[in-house]
Amino acid sequence: MKPKVSFVVPCYKLAHLLPECIHSILAQSFADFEILIMDDCSPDNTPEVAASFKDPRVRHIRHAENLRHLRNYNEGIRMAQGSYVWLISADDCLRDPRVLERYVAAMDADPRIGYCFCPAFRLEDGEVRELLDYSVHGPRDAVWDGREFLCRLIMGNTIVAPSAMARKECYEKVSYFPLNMPWGGDWYLWCAFALHYNVAYFAEPMVCYRRHALSMTNTLMFGGQIDACSEEDFELPWNIKQQAAALGHHRVEEACRLAIAKEYARSLATRRYLQGKPAITLETVDASLASHASGAAEQRWIRARMYATMGTYFYWQKDYAAAHRNYGLALRENPMAPKVLLQYLLLSTGGFGRALRDGVGAMRRGLRRRSQP
Repeated sequence: MKPKVSFVVPCYKLAHLLPECIHSILAQSFADFEILIMDDCSPDNTPEVAASFKDPRVRHIRHAENLRHLRNYNEGIRMAQGSYVWLISADDCLRDPRVLERYVAAMDADPRIGYCFCPAFRLEDGEVRELLDYSVHGPRDAVWDGREFLCRLIMGNTIVAPSAMARKECYEKVSYFPLNMPWGGDWYLWCAFALHYNVAYFAEPMVCYRRHALSMTNTLMFGGQIDACSEEDFELPWNIKQQAAALGHHRVEEACRLAIAKEYARSLATRRYLQGKPAITLETVDASLASHASGAAEQRWIRARMYATMGTYFYWQKDYAAAHRNYGLALRENPMAPKVLLQYLLLSTGGFGRALRDGVGAMRRGLRRRSQP
């Protein structure tokens, strides 16, 4: 009989961490699963470590050549026999022995759920360092309408990859990992799946995500691929916007436009990926808009939002001249933007306007904190 769940465990130069990952899976209270160790022709002793697990549910698949991480993921997903697929790298691990039981129960009970996820802790040097705050979506378990959740998720990836389990049919019917997205392939899939399925969230952190010198995040960030990472971050919402338009999800389209403008602004006005200069240029933005936008009106709308967001980023950086200039550029693209006009006028008055804006902002933040449960 086929197992209910397939754990796909990519492994490359991670033999020393593989036992912790596998034992955390074998310790689960729900036992109907298989584990596929996807050895991507690793030069270390991964085969010997894999052979040390005597549980028949553990299978070791070694490629004759290195496929790189995305092809390795897809190969493992295609080989998976389970109805549900949990992709978890060999350097990550499950923290709670009941997490699989809880995920399976939720997805068995509601076929509209495409995937489950939960917050995660960060592991470093073998110790739990912190809860990853960005992965927390509230204090209670919930099942969300996928399109509603997508409108938030498209603004930035808040799902820690090893915390999610998806239906295999999501990959088969919607998409496998796109090979041109080495940086944000998982974010893309969570967004694409949410266009078609609902999403279950468990508030308890039940997974550990490890950061170390060989982690995929560090490899991409410090491996000379910064330009590609940045371009992925705004190509992704363009891609989802096109899919949402084809399905008639206009609210998702609008959210994608906002996300596109924000990603342009972040790459132009902030030092992303620990770089000392902007990740892209205005020429890159112009080329991207010309390639994707539906017309001049959409280009102007996105540029106006981009410049306004850049103004706010520069304001936070206390570069008030750049903030004032970008608010002005936003108004040139869209003069009918009262909030941007107010920000522009406050900066025009100098220190008094800045003090007024900062005071109002502090008061609003205080009110939000007091209103939170």
